[in-house]
This record gives sequence, structure tokens and C-alpha cells, in this order.
Amino acid sequence: MPNLKSLLISSLLVFLLVSCADEPVPKPRGYFRLTFPEKQYRLLDTIYPFTFEYPVYGTIIKERNRDGEGEWISIAFPKYKAKIHLSYKDISNNLNQLTEDARSLAYKHTYKADAIDEMVFDNPEKNVYGILYDIRGNSASSIQFYLTDSSRHYIRGALYFRCEPNKDSLAPAVDFFTKDVIYLIETLRWK
Repeated sequence: MPNLKSLLISSLLVFLLVSCADEPVPKPRGYFRLTFPEKQYRLLDTIYPFTFEYPVYGTIIKERNRDGEGEWISIAFPKYKAKIHLSYKDISNNLNQLTEDARSLAYKHTYKADAIDEMVFDNPEKNVYGILYDIRGNSASSIQFYLTDSSRHYIRGALYFRCEPNKDSLAPAVDFFTKDVIYLIETLRWK
């Protein structure tokens, strides 16, 4: 009987020592790790009045023209549920209206944005001028921009993800595709 008693006491002591650890704390919610392809580009040179280089991992899609004027295309990245929407219009004494529309569309995200930074593009050699709006926070679009030659051509673009905006989980993808948008802007040429 004394052996049974000492076995019970020993078991109880071991149980008490093991169970005296800190309270378990739940781990923060994690996100899937995204892997991105190597940056490579190809030239878009078709019937459109502009050319630019876009990522080889993107697909050009001709979109339905919603307003009946100009050209609408997208660069789709299905694996990442992302699209860069592009709309082209001829300028006919409406440059101020077009640039103001682009600015107001970007600043419609103010209520969800933490900040909106503007990056000016000015390339007189290629006759390409514009502004990129870097919209930080949980907004529907993280990047918007417009480009023009100030006399004939105008193109507006926006990067969208087909998911609920979450700045933490989307940050790596936004950073990755922002570089592609900037490369598109830097390689754009008017015909």
C-alpha cells in the first residue's frame, strides 16, 4: 500500500509541475505566402494609339467599352485575382476635365485610405506626362494613374484586386504590381 500512496503523490506532483506553465495565447491570424514570378516584359504594339511593355505573366483583355468612347483594355493576373484596367480617350479640348476626373476618382478612396501620395511623371523626350496616385490603406484600388501628351492622347489606369481590401494581406502583391505599373508608365509611347 505505501507504494501505491507514493506513486499517487509522485503522479500528482508531476501533474502540478507540468500544468503550471503560462496561459496559452492564441497566435495572430496569418496570411498565405505569395510567390511571385521573375520580372519579364513584352511589348504591346497593336491597333491602339499607344504602345507599352507589360508583364509576361499578365494577359491583355479587350474590355467592353462602358461609356461608348475610347478604348478599354485590362492586363489580367488571374493567379493573383488582380487587374490593371486601362481606358484610352482622344483629347478634344477636354484635358482639364479628364485629369480632374482622374484626380476625383483617386480621391474618392479618401474615406478608406490612410494616405494618398502623388508621383509626377514628366518625360518630354517621349511626350508623356502624368500622375500616379499611390493609395495606402484598405481602399478598393491601391494604384491609379493617368498619362497624356497634353494635346491628343489620354490614358487612365487603375490596379484592382478581386477580393476584400486588406492592406496587410495585400501589401506584398500591391508592392509587386506597383513596380509593373511604373514600368508600364516608363515604357509608354504614343503612335
